[in-house]
Order: sequence, then structure tokens, then C-alpha cells
Amino acid sequence: MTIDWANFTPWSSLAGGIVIGLATAIFLLLNGRIAGISGILGGLLQPIKGDIGWRVAFITGLIFSPITFSIAAPLPEVQINVGTASLIMAGLLVGIGTRYGSGCTSGHGVCGLSRLSPRSMVATALFILAGFVTVFITRHLIG
Repeated sequence: MTIDWANFTPWSSLAGGIVIGLATAIFLLLNGRIAGISGILGGLLQPIKGDIGWRVAFITGLIFSPITFSIAAPLPEVQINVGTASLIMAGLLVGIGTRYGSGCTSGHGVCGLSRLSPRSMVATALFILAGFVTVFITRHLIG
């Protein structure tokens, strides 16, 4: 294993983690809700009156944040080395996984772990295990 030193960015990664942690803590304190993306988006698919505005604002912020960032600095180059069918399959599997796991990595891994939720600890461990297994199968058994 080698480290790609050109893309090794511990300080900006640390800063990003701190910003995400603060944002989710503030969101929880001010709204009493977990900043789990699948739950926020899922709430828009089955809307409840009076519960739509903040969800739309949150998703809009996720979409427009990179655009705003690009004004100050160039966006990193995105390189995807798989076909469209693989991306669609991956998206479907992630969607199914978030339903079975009652949340996504942002909800369990960021918010749930910080609240010491046992369910989130198990879910996050399973996310990581599934990632290890997927990488092993795709790199060592299939290709």
C-alpha cells in the first residue's frame, strides 16, 4: 500500500470534520433533529405540513455549496472509473441499505456515534465491514 502524497490532506480533512461536527451539533441543538441525509430527503418524499421548508433548505444547501465554493477556489477534478450501469447499481444498493439500516452514514456515523447510540455503532461498523468486503471482492476476486 502506498500513500498518494499529492492528495494527502490531513489539515483540510480535519477542518472539514470539525465543520461537519459543529454543523450537526448546532442543527441538533437548534432543531432537535438528526442531520441524516436519507431521513431529511425521505421526509420530502412523504411530506408533512410544516415540515417541508427546513428540509428543502437543507437539500438546497447541499446542492449549492459546491457552486458557492467554486467562486473562491477551483473544485477538485472528479474522476469516475466505472460505467453508468455500475453507478446506478451502486446507488440502488446504497438506497436499499439506508432503508434496511434505518439511516445513512451521515445519520449513524456522524450523528449517532456522537450521541453514543448503540444502534448507530452497530450500523457504522456494518457500513465499514461492507466496504471492506466490497473492495476485497471487486479488487481480488472479480478483477
